[in-house]
Amino acid sequence: MTDVQAPGHLTGRLSVGAAARLAAPIGVVAVFVAFFIATPDFLTVSNISDLLVSTSILLVLAMGQQLVVTVAGIDLSVGSNLPWSAAVLGYAYTHGWGLPVSVLLALLAGLAVGVVNGLMVARLNMTDFIVTLGSLSVVSGLTLLLSSGNTVAVNSGFLRDLALDGIGPVRWFWLVAVVGAALIGFLLFRTRTGTYLLSTGGNREAAREAGIHVDRMRLIAYASSGLACGIAAVLFVARTGGADPSLQTDLLLGSIAAVVLGGSSLFGGKASVLGSVAGAVLLQSLVNGFTLLGISQYYQPVAVGAVVLGAAFISRFQK
Repeated sequence: MTDVQAPGHLTGRLSVGAAARLAAPIGVVAVFVAFFIATPDFLTVSNISDLLVSTSILLVLAMGQQLVVTVAGIDLSVGSNLPWSAAVLGYAYTHGWGLPVSVLLALLAGLAVGVVNGLMVARLNMTDFIVTLGSLSVVSGLTLLLSSGNTVAVNSGFLRDLALDGIGPVRWFWLVAVVGAALIGFLLFRTRTGTYLLSTGGNREAAREAGIHVDRMRLIAYASSGLACGIAAVLFVARTGGADPSLQTDLLLGSIAAVVLGGSSLFGGKASVLGSVAGAVLLQSLVNGFTLLGISQYYQPVAVGAVVLGAAFISRFQK
């Protein structure tokens, strides 16, 4: 009797897991249809263009988080690393260091946080949750010290054009995010390093015994997440016209939720770049639709939080 039930149980498990991997694309379609019915302004060229621009920053962060989740980790420092990198850019630019140097320093600032996280997690064998939570607080404090708690205006024509221009209705922002996602997809599924990253997340000890430098893979993942924060910071400054030192907890939650909704497993070893793209679009579509409908912004974190909880539930089937 047990032998007869086992295959059915396994089939049910696999079917639920397969459905979970399609959660983000299905969610995107459902949300688009719902908001199209609720307001004709949703599916317009201008609104979709604005939606993709707002999604771009989250998508860049999600791609960095994707690599960390792939190796069975998590990066909570994203929420402070982005404003930290933006503050470095703003400080350098307002002190006359020029835009190229300022952007480079912003990228290096984000990368530095990721490298420190990676070293503590991989080399010192510290718990990733504790390490990145500590980094979230430390880096937030450094950001406030550097900026004196004030938003630093960055008046750059190049950054302004980056935010507003593009090819037809497709803005440069979205192209940057898509190219980044394509590079992460190529890294994960077309290179030896990607295979090692997936193996590290799937079974760390087995990967180590197979000769994979597990610590190096984990360091690469966290460093990449830090660099993604630096890139997202440049986009953030370009879009807002300034470096805001406040914590970006909505982007932190969103980066994790987008990855898990997309079909990646919080237990590591599974990744879906296209799914993460769909997850990011889904989250920003909710915010965009609520704004068009005139729903109070206070309800937006509730909706995103509900999606995060849903993502956590879905991750049970990705194990």
